[in-house]
Amino acid sequence: MNEHEKNALKVFATKVRIGIIESTYAAKCGHPGGSLSSADLLTYLYCKEMKIDPENPHWEERDRFVLSKGHAAPLLYSTLANRGFFPVEDLKTLRHIGSYLQGHPNMNEVPGVDMSTGSLGQGVSAACGMAKGFQFQNKPNRVYALLGDGEIEEGQVWEALMFAAHYKLDNLCVFIDNNNLQIDGEISKVMSPYPIDEKLRAFGFETEVIDGHDFDAIEAALAHARETKGKPYAVVMKTIKGKDVSYMENQAAWHGKAPNQAEYEQAMKELTALLEAQEKQLS
Repeated sequence: MNEHEKNALKVFATKVRIGIIESTYAAKCGHPGGSLSSADLLTYLYCKEMKIDPENPHWEERDRFVLSKGHAAPLLYSTLANRGFFPVEDLKTLRHIGSYLQGHPNMNEVPGVDMSTGSLGQGVSAACGMAKGFQFQNKPNRVYALLGDGEIEEGQVWEALMFAAHYKLDNLCVFIDNNNLQIDGEISKVMSPYPIDEKLRAFGFETEVIDGHDFDAIEAALAHARETKGKPYAVVMKTIKGKDVSYMENQAAWHGKAPNQAEYEQAMKELTALLEAQEKQLS
């Protein structure tokens, strides 16, 4: 990837983060912390990696993405809106009565959402089913799933991963957003899933650990996933909860609350300044 492409991805990711802040502020609730931490991954998936068509969200040949940590809906909505699936202005209706953008993704209402999620652990199970279906039909579609590191404390996650390995779902790539924080604090103190990479390997996944904010590392990991045959692939992403909003970074308190007006203004000031600098580099 050349520097121009990388800078373009950085601009898109910052726009996604701005959408996350705009939507959670307008809703007066939501989950900004873990949405901000995974913005770089979804930027790469939707801008570079996945076969998708914003003009035809139900295109049968598309790849599938499942947001298993469904509470990070502001992340998925902002990515889809900035990619052209629906108007960016609609992000401000998050969680409002009558809005199609509710607190968790609804595949029947939101263009571009491939699976309704919210109950932790169930999304990755659905992703495994999709991958198995494509395998059974000898179709080339790939399936990507994003899980929270707190989410993998759920037993259902490991049942799904065991299924994926048993059926050799090499069309499945699972990402773990390892920001080390869940709603009650550090995952290592609440219910430690560590060592995550070793557990994934023990369950039959080809696994690597990367910096989840490094586009080169994301690109390389996805290339490795495509090249791996006979095994599903897992990527543990080391990330920063609340990335690029100074007072939210590495703070568990921002798992599930919205910024007030002063906090919103501070976040927007920081993100718009970052965007201006990135756009200047891009030009």
